[in-house]
Amino acid sequence: MVFSALSEKLQDTFRRLRGKGKLGEKDVDEALREVKLALLEADVHFRVVRNFINRVRERAVGQEVINSLTPGQMVIKIVHQELTSMMGEKAEKLKTSDRLPTVYLLAGLQGAGKTTTAGKLGGFLQKQGRRPLLVAADVYRPAAAKQLEVLGKQLTIPVYSDPGRDPVAIATAAVEQARQTQRDVVIIDTAGRLHIDEELMGELAAIKEAVNPVEVLLVVDAMTGQDAVNVAQNFNEQLGLTGLILTKLDSDTRGGAALSIREITGCPIKFIGSGEKLDGIEVFHPERLASRVLGMGDVLTLIEKAEANVEAEQAKALMKKIQKDEFTLEDFLDQMRQVQKMGPLDQLLGMLPGLKPKQLQGLKFDEKSMKHLEAIIQSMTPQERRMPQIINASRRRRIARGSGRPVQEVNRLLNQFEQSKKMMKQLGKLGKGGLPRLPF
Repeated sequence: MVFSALSEKLQDTFRRLRGKGKLGEKDVDEALREVKLALLEADVHFRVVRNFINRVRERAVGQEVINSLTPGQMVIKIVHQELTSMMGEKAEKLKTSDRLPTVYLLAGLQGAGKTTTAGKLGGFLQKQGRRPLLVAADVYRPAAAKQLEVLGKQLTIPVYSDPGRDPVAIATAAVEQARQTQRDVVIIDTAGRLHIDEELMGELAAIKEAVNPVEVLLVVDAMTGQDAVNVAQNFNEQLGLTGLILTKLDSDTRGGAALSIREITGCPIKFIGSGEKLDGIEVFHPERLASRVLGMGDVLTLIEKAEANVEAEQAKALMKKIQKDEFTLEDFLDQMRQVQKMGPLDQLLGMLPGLKPKQLQGLKFDEKSMKHLEAIIQSMTPQERRMPQIINASRRRRIARGSGRPVQEVNRLLNQFEQSKKMMKQLGKLGKGGLPRLPF
């Protein structure tokens, strides 16, 4: 889970605050000292931390907290608001050009994930009804053009490449081809370096001048921590960025870059990326990430993921089954397949309010686990799948032998099935039928 260490510490700190009936300045100071240490350990820029703590303290010792019936909760609300403000208040949409095609120029250091991000962004825009063209303008890394072509094939998005020409000529020709083939978006993947140098900046500036992109987006590796902020600052000063895309936010990283980078550079974070799957990109919502960090969950993003992976009629039919207590193990298997499409299980559960990061540690659900689950359910009789309550000890042993899995796994599956029915009834109240699909 993103920011797991930071989230754990902040939640522990605020849990102690909520337990107090009244808060004095000493209570606030002690809590903010813990918050300050947690942010610094998460690699948030020291200047950002100092300004953040000062703003929170000024509000937390004011009348809005003193006169509140629940002062602990009021302090948490203030922290949430200031965290959101630090990261940019609201989601920033991509700009579009009045004259087609709209050109997006991606820049960044080597290893930040530019090429994969170019594919993900293309897929994201394609789902919105746009017709993108991907451009391989990195002529230095031997596999760059081939990698983009493979991604384009998977997404059914055309890729323009011409390794024999220089990057400026490639970008210019690609924009012209997009006009001729009615492609309304051009996404240019540029070369990176191990570090910022004059040659790299000169090339990027020349491409920018030649194709006049509506957005210059810097792809930044969140795992690099404070270095990511420094890189963004340098690129912004020399190139004039319009936005940032943070990658690898699903990794076990301290994540301070996401909290620091907007305030230091002034550039909005427009997208965050996670994993290698081509749908692993989402619009950056500061208030939602602040909620995740503080353990308040992110139900809106969870609903969006669910709605993107299930038909409305299918969700309604499932909800009726749950309400009538007709949810079967076959339905459970189908839902687990749907969940796989939404992303890693620990990340999905991390969007539910009240779950602590340490409760999600080690919680993975991969292709191998899916095959084991299928083998167990398919080793049951049709009656057993419809009426799991009849599965006694001898039936469990038979199912284990038939599936080649231990009896303990059969027991665990049946327990998960029962828990899932209870949780889906609760989740069904949250999202117009979108969330009941989550069988955890």
